[in-house]
Amino acid sequence: MAPGSTTERAVVVGAGLAALRGAEAMREAGFTGALAIVGAEPYRPYDRPPLSKHVLIGETRPDATTLPSSLGADVDWHLGSSAERLDRGSRTLHLADGRALPYDRLLIATGTRARPWPNPHEGRLAGVFTLRGRDDAAALRAALAAGPRRVLVIGGGFIGCEVASACRQLGLPVTLVEPSPTPLARVLGGTVGAFIGAIHAGRGVDLRCGSEVEWLEEAEGRFVRAHLTDGTRIEADVAVIALGAVRNTEWLDGSGLSADPGGVDCDAAGYVLDTDGQPDPRIAAAGDVARFPHPLYGGRRVALEHWSQAVAQGIHAGRLLAGANPEGPYGALPTFWSAQGDVVVKSVGLTEGADALAITLGEPGSGRFVAVYGQAGRCIAAVAVDSARWLPAHADLVAAGAPFPPDGAATDRPSKGIMVLAPGFP
Repeated sequence: MAPGSTTERAVVVGAGLAALRGAEAMREAGFTGALAIVGAEPYRPYDRPPLSKHVLIGETRPDATTLPSSLGADVDWHLGSSAERLDRGSRTLHLADGRALPYDRLLIATGTRARPWPNPHEGRLAGVFTLRGRDDAAALRAALAAGPRRVLVIGGGFIGCEVASACRQLGLPVTLVEPSPTPLARVLGGTVGAFIGAIHAGRGVDLRCGSEVEWLEEAEGRFVRAHLTDGTRIEADVAVIALGAVRNTEWLDGSGLSADPGGVDCDAAGYVLDTDGQPDPRIAAAGDVARFPHPLYGGRRVALEHWSQAVAQGIHAGRLLAGANPEGPYGALPTFWSAQGDVVVKSVGLTEGADALAITLGEPGSGRFVAVYGQAGRCIAAVAVDSARWLPAHADLVAAGAPFPPDGAATDRPSKGIMVLAPGFP
């Protein structure tokens, strides 16, 4: 597949950040054939991080989040209809509205959707929301602007914490319920999670950690209160379900590709694998849905829901499909950020498997610190809470697999020296 071919057809499945950057990279790498982009939503690609932050507090309109793009008019947009089936034999993508798109090169970037509340009836009650897309953010913003007596957030991950912070910025009472001992325990561990939880509690969030919502009560079709497994009841008008994401892979059933709810399997180069473990040189994947062997973590297969990951992997996959083979396997250092009110949490690397944690800069009690995660004597990740200026140096340690705990001079070391703690993963 040589760059610059005018007879071949490329289809990008998905219309999010990874899809857009992948399509742009194909064009920039010299692909001049027909290019189609398929999206389940009716909108051109837009930026998702503002939805749980600036949109909810009314600083940004949902329709003002459209991403800038270098794509020209020679792109065929198929929006408002999702992918339904992939026929690799005839190289055809079938859409839910009955359209069929032939392809020679295919980029899978279908991303994720919000995990729904397990009881479908309760999940459809008026006043119950999930937050993933533009329409979700617009609906939740309207509900918050109406001044509910209390907002219930179910789930203490990044989205849950961001929504709770937005509620406090709006002056709304908010209760956050999380089964783990602290917010963010599953991704950052209970030690760092407790520090961040203390910041939220200090700003008026009613934290109910170690608790679980059993069912949602309704009155005349509206959510009115939640019942916890310990018998506690929480009166609220709005419930936000923040239980993580589900990867959009169902449309690949029967395609012969290796895909399951955990993602679409790729080889080190970025090509999608079939069920026999062989790469399909016509198909690549990028973004939240792509599961790939990360060279920084011993080839462990990971699927990452990070903004920077979507950009970097989208560009990599686009160049790959255009025939401009990138050098070496894809393995960008994972980076992530979350704005929770005026607190900014940034991380590099992957915390999974960490067996130790070192507070290397600042003081957790002050709400400003850097923590480094170690595994088997090596640095594997770092997180900065309101200390982003120190993160690049820690990113270098993680990328190099530097010895843990790290040493070296710094002007803002903890007053009692570097503290090595248990990370506290559930």
